[in-house]
Amino acid sequence: MKISNCLISDVNDILSLYEAARALQIERQMVVWPYFEEGFLKKEIKENKQWKITNEETIVCNWAIAFEDKEIWGERDRNDSIYIHRICTNPNLRGNRSIDNIVSWSREYARQNGKRFVRLDTLGNNTKLIEHYTSAGFNFLGMVKLINTETLPAHYQKEPNCCLFELDVFKD
Repeated sequence: MKISNCLISDVNDILSLYEAARALQIERQMVVWPYFEEGFLKKEIKENKQWKITNEETIVCNWAIAFEDKEIWGERDRNDSIYIHRICTNPNLRGNRSIDNIVSWSREYARQNGKRFVRLDTLGNNTKLIEHYTSAGFNFLGMVKLINTETLPAHYQKEPNCCLFELDVFKD
């Protein structure tokens, strides 16, 4: 397994992973991600915000990062965190706990970038994801109602209830 930045040549694979994630979200009656444009993904890749776990040439898992997230985290966003978004696992490789690899990587990545926390969110009262993220070491901080969602992707505008998770990179 290898963790690295995504390449422009990965865009079609990422779009396929997103489509598989949307299908799973629909099947499980969860909040469904919108379609993300190819240009949006290419911009994130050029900005080194798209990451992947690969096994040989296969993308096992993909996610995006940000260094600020004021619309979701409000006053808690104090330039002390990395934010993980859109974790997406290859449907043929689900159940392999890619989240554990992401946590190990993100702890080190946050430290290298002078950050104290790794944060992520999920929409709605998704008890399985709450359990999944807490089992990987994240603290569940509770659910907040998002207010200013106009600049966020469409799924945040459909479901204002947002679960917040945080991992202090200096605590085990």
